[in-house]
Parts: sequence; structure tokens; C-alpha cells
Amino acid sequence: MNLVQTLIDLEKNETIHLGRMLILINEFSKNGKAEIKGITKLAKLDFLLRYPVYLEKALLSRGKELKKAALKEFERTSVESQMVRYRYGPWDFRYRKFLNILIAKGLIYYRTEGNTVMIGITSMGQEVSENFRKDDSLADVFERAKALRINFDIKATRLKNFIYETFPEIGSLNFGQSISYGN
Repeated sequence: MNLVQTLIDLEKNETIHLGRMLILINEFSKNGKAEIKGITKLAKLDFLLRYPVYLEKALLSRGKELKKAALKEFERTSVESQMVRYRYGPWDFRYRKFLNILIAKGLIYYRTEGNTVMIGITSMGQEVSENFRKDDSLADVFERAKALRINFDIKATRLKNFIYETFPEIGSLNFGQSISYGN
């Protein structure tokens, strides 16, 4: 099997995306006492987690650096699935599907506050996420999620503005156009 086909197969593997999102939601839940305010904010945080080159650039622009979860050389040049520009930046059309799967499995919950969806983790979701820590291959994902919580636990509008200012190439794309990986 060639590399391109392998990457396509990985992208189709929803388990990878579900696990990454669960780790992210768990990190921002502060032991079940907090929620992510809005799917759009979740999408922006997931964008930075999913594309570590962008996370590194975002941290450097704030005078920080990735220490424990520094990028591996292959991550700087790897081909990753494309996200597309949608309204206020990067978006994967499957977010609602992924959230519904995590809800159906009893790992996360959502509630509405006005027009805003509040996303939180259940005790079972915390347990599953913490069990993922036993997998050394996920150590970078955990460290990067922690870096996001420490440095980017800000309001969605502020995060949107930061992404546009830091990555102006994203704002210049047409709606629906693919966002290239980390160049």
C-alpha cells in the first residue's frame, strides 16, 4: 500500500478523531467542572491540536514554545487530511457527527445556554480519556492539549481573531477551500 492511500485510510478512521476530541474535551473540562463554550471554539482548538505545525506557530507568536511535545521532523512535512475554511476559519464537516457519537457512547454531554452549545465530559469520558494515557503514542496529543488549555482557554471570538491574525492565509481562502498543512 502506498503512503497516500495509508493517509487516506487513516483520515477515514473516525476513531482517531474521536479519541483526539475526547482528550481535548477532557483537558478543558478541568476534572468535569468546566465546559467548552461552543462547537466553533472546539473546532478552533481541535484545528491547533490536529495540526501541530500551526500549534507551534501559534505558541511562538505568543512567546511560548512546545517543550514536552515538540514537533517531530516528520510532522513538519507530513501530508495530513485537509480542513476547509468555513465561516470563521477551519472546520471539519464531521464535527457534529463526532460529537453525537461521543454523546451516544456516554463519553461527553452537551447542553444549551441560549444559542450556545456547552460541551462537557462525563465521568465515563474522563475514565476513557485517562486510560488513553497508557498509550505512549498519545503522549504528544495529551501534552499539546495541555498546552492549548494553558495558552488558549479564551473566548471563541478572541481565539478566532487570534487565528486570523496569526494565520492570515486561512482568512484569504474562499469558503470551502482546503487549508494546506502547516506551510
